[in-house]
Amino acid sequence: MLDLIPSLGPWLPRLADKRFAVATIVAASGSVPRPVGTSMLVTESGEVLGSLSGGCVEGAVVALAREAMDDGGPRHQVFGFSSADAFAAGLTCGGQLEIHIQPVPAAVTGEPEQPLRAAVRQLAGLRHDEPVALVRLLGASGGAAVVLPDPARHHGPASPELAPLLHGESALRVESILRSGGAGLVPLVQAGDCLPDRDLHSRHPGGPAVLVESRLAPPRMLVFGANDFGAALVPAAKLLGYHVTLVDARPAFAGQPRFAVADQVVTDWPHRYLAAEAAAGRLDSRAVAAVLTHDPKFDLPLLEAALALDLAYVGAMGSRRSHLQRVEELLSAGVLPERIARLHSPIGLDLGATTPAEVAVSVTAELIAARSRDATCAPLRDTAGTIHHRAPEPAPTDLTPQEIAWT
Repeated sequence: MLDLIPSLGPWLPRLADKRFAVATIVAASGSVPRPVGTSMLVTESGEVLGSLSGGCVEGAVVALAREAMDDGGPRHQVFGFSSADAFAAGLTCGGQLEIHIQPVPAAVTGEPEQPLRAAVRQLAGLRHDEPVALVRLLGASGGAAVVLPDPARHHGPASPELAPLLHGESALRVESILRSGGAGLVPLVQAGDCLPDRDLHSRHPGGPAVLVESRLAPPRMLVFGANDFGAALVPAAKLLGYHVTLVDARPAFAGQPRFAVADQVVTDWPHRYLAAEAAAGRLDSRAVAAVLTHDPKFDLPLLEAALALDLAYVGAMGSRRSHLQRVEELLSAGVLPERIARLHSPIGLDLGATTPAEVAVSVTAELIAARSRDATCAPLRDTAGTIHHRAPEPAPTDLTPQEIAWT
């Protein structure tokens, strides 16, 4: 449901004291357009907020939501592709979605607020980029729902209602999803039992489970260079969900109005700013750096500092000749060859880009590709298999940072 946060505020008056239902994707396989956690609200008057499949199954989900509101019981429905009936609700993409529908009864004066209604109200008050998690108990009428701030630092039970239900590996997996910024369905097991594999719930849908949705603070992108290419890259990176900082040592360039779209504009020597941010703990392994200054006095000390950090991506603009010169000078400065091998230079994918806007597309395309081992960078028409690759489920112990949230 975190994907609905930007739109929930204006919708609260439509939900006040009235019945509504929350339909949520709890499992997905094959080629499907939206990930686990994507939600849609349906009011008792039939108004809809959000989308689950881009139009393939929404009509059927609305009908199920109305039934759930009428009798007060949750619904769990699997939608897949079937060529037998061209007019049946299903996914033309060939994938499969499991959707859980939880009805929320009308509010009653003097009675405690229903947990999911309270969670919707809390989420509506958040900024679109604020770190938050939502943990819900499925398979039970009026199940627990709790909103957690700053999930990356979360430890312990998500709520008093859920704590008695989470044991052993179930608790570890919930903790892992919370702290990694992902989303997932965790079946509930008895103390001492082993957690089933991630597909077992699909074979026995509707059983008691905990749905975890977690969103960390946006990953940072540092754009070094207040020039035409930086001006094009800053808004493109924000479209991908990055918190973008533009850095340039020259006040006359950094102070131009065209860079106001950046979340932060800093006038400082690039390598000095990067070192200070790293020392202050404000960079994590999701952070990326794009070096667009194209000036050795800025580039070399900056790249030496950036390659010493465990950033997700470090790219540098320049010709192939400039790249070879940089490599020689970085080696002379003592930078290890395996560190230099992590440098994306010349920056971007070979798209035939020429203008600053085209180069920004090239760079952001490479950023997306660098996040997935499955990316081939080939036209989809020339490839086979699943189009939307499912992110690996985080391990219960070795926590890994989230990919950028699709919201």
